[in-house]
Amino acid sequence: MRRSLHLVKPDVLLDRLLGGTFANVAFADAKRLLGALGFEELRVKGSHHVYGRPGLAEQLNLQDRGGQAKPYQLRQLLALIRRYDLEIEDDP
Repeated sequence: MRRSLHLVKPDVLLDRLLGGTFANVAFADAKRLLGALGFEELRVKGSHHVYGRPGLAEQLNLQDRGGQAKPYQLRQLLALIRRYDLEIEDDP
């Protein structure tokens, strides 16, 4: 079975999260959003991908469940975005 690859731009995904939509978010799209927000993948153990961002003491765990990001973890990401007023970084 072949899966179609439809990537969502980080700014579009961020708008979805800000609008309260956390279901059906591709894991790859969530990872790209984290990168655009300045997060780096610190380690991977099994399905657990742990991300950190310079200047933030908190880390975020993101899990791939069948190609999708877990909604509760996306809500945790949104809480970090709001708490620290994070924005998508511009490309150099």
